[in-house]
Amino acid sequence: MSQRCKKSSGLWKMVVWDEPFFQGKKHEFTTDCYSTPEHGFSTVRSCKIESGAWAGFEHCGFQGQQFVLERGEYPCWEAWSGSNAYHVERMCSFRPIACADHGRSRLMLFEEENFQGKRAEMSDDCPSLPALGWGSSTVGSFLVRSGAWVCSQYPGYRGFQYLLESDSPAGEYKHVREWGSHAQTGQVQSIRRVQQ
Repeated sequence: MSQRCKKSSGLWKMVVWDEPFFQGKKHEFTTDCYSTPEHGFSTVRSCKIESGAWAGFEHCGFQGQQFVLERGEYPCWEAWSGSNAYHVERMCSFRPIACADHGRSRLMLFEEENFQGKRAEMSDDCPSLPALGWGSSTVGSFLVRSGAWVCSQYPGYRGFQYLLESDSPAGEYKHVREWGSHAQTGQVQSIRRVQQ
């Protein structure tokens, strides 16, 4: 059984600007933003995460390429998408990551879809699954027991990112299509816990 997470006010704060380097129109968020145009921004061009961890998305409605945004400054789009498989110059929706619990995260990964085949359990960051002995460059399914994890396409946390959370329906990700709207391949070669 995976851990259920609750969103409480005061745990998250994100400040966004419509121009790079913290210039232009500014707005603070403490909850989900389904669509930046609804708040007068065509897109976010820079942001500061003052508390909590956030998931940013390329398109409105939490769609497209995902970005995990942890506490710190992101002065331009390269700061949040620089290591992704392709550069994304926009972020049009974002939401808090309620289950980020760096100290008590647990994840199971499976070689095949629907929790079949070879499996491994993780409770710590792994910069290279191949170096850990995972024989395949792909993962078929995940079961998030607790916390939130970001899986990356290549070793060293590079390439496409996939956010996996224990409060997603039962923490079950049975197929690559459930990792996000942009997921095209099961290639995962590094995994880390999301920092709260």
